[in-house]
Amino acid sequence: MKLNHVGIDISANTFTAIIDHEGARTEAIDLPNDAKGHKKLIKMATKKGHQAKVVLEATGVYSLDLALALHRAKRVQVMVANPRAIGQFAGAYLRRSKTDSIDANLIVEFAMRMEFEPWTPPEPHTFDLRAISRRIEGLIKMATQEKNRLHAATRFDEMSEVVRNDIEVNVRHLERRVERMREQARALIAEHPELERAFLHITSVKGIADAAGIQILAELAVLPEDMDIRQWVAHAGLDPRVFQSGTSVNKPARISRQGNVHIRRALFMPALVAAQYEPNVKAFYEKLLGRGKTKMQANVAVMRKLLHAIHGMLKHDRDFDGEKFYAIGA
Repeated sequence: MKLNHVGIDISANTFTAIIDHEGARTEAIDLPNDAKGHKKLIKMATKKGHQAKVVLEATGVYSLDLALALHRAKRVQVMVANPRAIGQFAGAYLRRSKTDSIDANLIVEFAMRMEFEPWTPPEPHTFDLRAISRRIEGLIKMATQEKNRLHAATRFDEMSEVVRNDIEVNVRHLERRVERMREQARALIAEHPELERAFLHITSVKGIADAAGIQILAELAVLPEDMDIRQWVAHAGLDPRVFQSGTSVNKPARISRQGNVHIRRALFMPALVAAQYEPNVKAFYEKLLGRGKTKMQANVAVMRKLLHAIHGMLKHDRDFDGEKFYAIGA
């Protein structure tokens, strides 16, 4: 059997691959991290009917679509390696430099020398839930746009009664579709005990009702089980980034926003509500305001801390505990 080993270093928009065939290696191949790039890599890795064993590092959402494409491809096996295992392997090789090409070469070595563990993708129903949730988000956006058109035209009396009525009918139609899709999502969750259990834990937080619970669970359910909380936070784009340059530029840290916008949107309103009605969350929020944080900064901090709490709740199979979130008086 003719076998290629492929190592991939992946980022948000691109990935670097190196293909090894019986000791002969390609130069670093840079491709876009999209469907076209995935298809091109598969074609190169299986050229002339070769089999391919592909290893890439787990990077949450950035690696997920590529891993799925590789998993579906003929003559390809894919392993999604734990970053810690790759790091330990790099230490054994005394690697001191770091570039995409060097990382891809290292991962090829890992693929050839370490035990290959084929990746198992998330269950199909978790992708179904995410698709429903994102459709709900799209329908809500359309309804909001229609409401804004109606509001703007009402202020300036520029709309005929026929058009006004059509917009109102469409808004009601969109809202009914949202409710039907939420019912579908809730039914899907109820069919799968692990989703139902996670949903009940998430909605045990005052401020996270069914609508937000569906959105949050849908985005988290497809993530690899071994992702730690730092990876969750980075995946959501809620990790702080410091901007410094020399001695003259030293801006306050801001969230990266380089991640899953759907999670951020899903957490935004629940954080506001929890800061009003959940005593421990409120105490944490008010402490931040007392330290001079703006309301927006404090709300983002609550969003991030709620994500921490949800990670712990799902990992340890328990409901929300306000004292674990923030001990009042601490």
